[in-house]
Amino acid sequence: MVKHLAILVVDDSRAMRGMISGIIHGRFLADITECSSGLEALKVIPNQRFDIVITDINMPDINGFELIQFLRSNDRFADLPLVVITTESAPEKRQRALSAGADAYLTKPFRPEQLIEILERLSPVTEET
Repeated sequence: MVKHLAILVVDDSRAMRGMISGIIHGRFLADITECSSGLEALKVIPNQRFDIVITDINMPDINGFELIQFLRSNDRFADLPLVVITTESAPEKRQRALSAGADAYLTKPFRPEQLIEILERLSPVTEET
C-alpha cells in the first residue's frame, strides 16, 4: 500500500525543511509545500488542500502556537492534522501545543521512524496503484 499525501512543512530552517521533506519522500508519495514562516503558511493554506501540516514553534513572525490557534479556530481547517516538530522539550510547551490543537509533538533531534509513525497514524489513506 502506498500513501499519497499533500503535506505543508513550516519551519524557518531550510535545512530542517529539507530533512523533513526527505524523510517523507523516502516513505510516502507526497506533494510537499515548504514555507519558511507562519505568515507565509497563512498565505498558502487557504489556497491549497493539505492532508497534514508540520510546523515548528519558534519562527520569526507568526509562531507555531499562533498558526495552530488560527487553524483550529477556522471550521475549514479544524480537523486538519497538525504535527509540531521543535527544539522545545519543556513539558509545558508540549502541553501548550497539544492543548491548542496539535495532534502530535516531536522534539528535535528525532529519528526518521518517529516522524513516519506519526504520519502513518494521522494520514488519510489514499491508495495508488
